[in-house]
Amino acid sequence: MKKLNFRSGFALFTSIATILTFIIAYYTPPLSGPFCRAASCFQYPYLDIASRFPRDYYWLIPAMVVIFAYLILMIILGNRTEEKKKLYGQITVIFASMSAAIFFVTYFTQLAVIQPSVLKGEADGVSLLTQFNPHGLFIALEELGFLLMTISFLFGGLAMTARTKLEKWVKGIFIGSFVLTVLSLVVILATMGLDREYYFEIAAYTFTWLTLIVNGFLLFKLFNRGDR
Repeated sequence: MKKLNFRSGFALFTSIATILTFIIAYYTPPLSGPFCRAASCFQYPYLDIASRFPRDYYWLIPAMVVIFAYLILMIILGNRTEEKKKLYGQITVIFASMSAAIFFVTYFTQLAVIQPSVLKGEADGVSLLTQFNPHGLFIALEELGFLLMTISFLFGGLAMTARTKLEKWVKGIFIGSFVLTVLSLVVILATMGLDREYYFEIAAYTFTWLTLIVNGFLLFKLFNRGDR
């Protein structure tokens, strides 16, 4: 059996970490907003969310691991490009870095600010910052992070020289993820406008994380074959 190199091992790690985080997030659905059907849905100003600590915050920790893995994977791809496509590779890393920075700040704020503030009864800023607010700052920053992530996918795909069928699949999935995410934003804005709540966040979450899962496995296979 061929020994894993750093690139193939990290691609596989990205897929597995994303799958695990997806599962954890799926089983901690938000008890607020349009998808909440429970009798105990939280409403503005979201000051009674202490009962959800720490259960609804578990997913943030593996999500930060996924963002770290995503950033390293995009740096690997950005440095793998041919000389004539180096600019695309550099743009890939720039957008991936901006996306990761936004996600790290957003998720760490929930863990380091919202949790202790709620538990200590300090209400200032909680309504705007909490993940339970479907049109608050948390969702807005996640949307921005996902948009920047999918732009990094676009340039990551453009940076690839698709010589093999496997490379063509990776490139097509990256570019397709960008197209689907942007298209979903246009459709949701056109139909819902300011009432989109977290519909786009869920769509972008699904497209981008499925991309990381599928392309992580494909890149694992590609790198493990022997990357030229």
